[in-house]
Amino acid sequence: MSMKTVLFAAGLAVLAGPALAQSYPDRPITMVVPFAAGGPTDTVARLVAQSMSQTLGQQVVIENVGGAGGTLGAGRVAKADPDGYTLLLHHIGQATSATLYRKLPYKTLEDFKAVGLVTDVPMTIVTRKDFPAKDLKELIAYVKANKDKVTLGNAGVGSASHLCGMLIQEAIQTQLVTAVYKGTGPAMNDLVGGQIDLMCDQTTNTTGQIKGGAIKAYAVTTPKRLPSMPDLPTTAEAGLPNLQVGIWHGIYAPKGTPDAAIQKLSEALQKALADENVIKRFAELGTLPEPKERATPAAHQQHVASEIARWKSVIEAAGVFAD
Repeated sequence: MSMKTVLFAAGLAVLAGPALAQSYPDRPITMVVPFAAGGPTDTVARLVAQSMSQTLGQQVVIENVGGAGGTLGAGRVAKADPDGYTLLLHHIGQATSATLYRKLPYKTLEDFKAVGLVTDVPMTIVTRKDFPAKDLKELIAYVKANKDKVTLGNAGVGSASHLCGMLIQEAIQTQLVTAVYKGTGPAMNDLVGGQIDLMCDQTTNTTGQIKGGAIKAYAVTTPKRLPSMPDLPTTAEAGLPNLQVGIWHGIYAPKGTPDAAIQKLSEALQKALADENVIKRFAELGTLPEPKERATPAAHQQHVASEIARWKSVIEAAGVFAD
């Protein structure tokens, strides 16, 4: 290749950035949610996508690709064309799957470009409405005394409820009978119906059921009480000071996606997180938008790396892995 050809190619690359920045996006964008419609992650995605659509001038369409604890949908995005038109909105499972799954079809830190964090959803410890314990201390005592009878439900390996369930069992040093479901909806339906006893799930999925009296709540896994449920104590107040966890959600694009597209997406996300309607709806679901400084590509990439390291020891100690 001649020097002129190299310089010509380099010149085209320089011009391509501004050109893309001006034209992108010129068609609808697909945002893959790696879980079923109607779940807590799907709810977050639809609220953010609607607001981002207005900023970008193109529809951000949600596509639900559930299965394998979120890794099926994530794998689809990892292999998509890196043109900015296929995105992933995933929760904390984007980090935990790096250890939880022995055979991932992608490399978490290498095959994605972070766009930004969206929200960090608190978890709530909840039971069927007629569970006998009146507070968390009584719940822990009852569970320990009846560990072979109490059923802990979750929405599947790698789900938020599965991860929180592992932390609960670690915190109380008691292994429980586990009921694994294919999604949050069926698990919550059985908790409401009294077929299972206990769950730990996101406020985006439990707030309405708690306020409606369909289930009983014992604690929230945040350092401070929630404005939406001020009477619900924190885990620290209620007897589990070391159990603090939030289920954060973030947006990603395939590796190789042009920086100009990532920048536009990040700016649209930050506007969505400042949208009064998004803030209001998040508050109703017991969560808050992430601050602007955490909704950047660089901050989110660093966050994912630190979370992979944090959860590695938890998952390995629990000895729970998936193929």
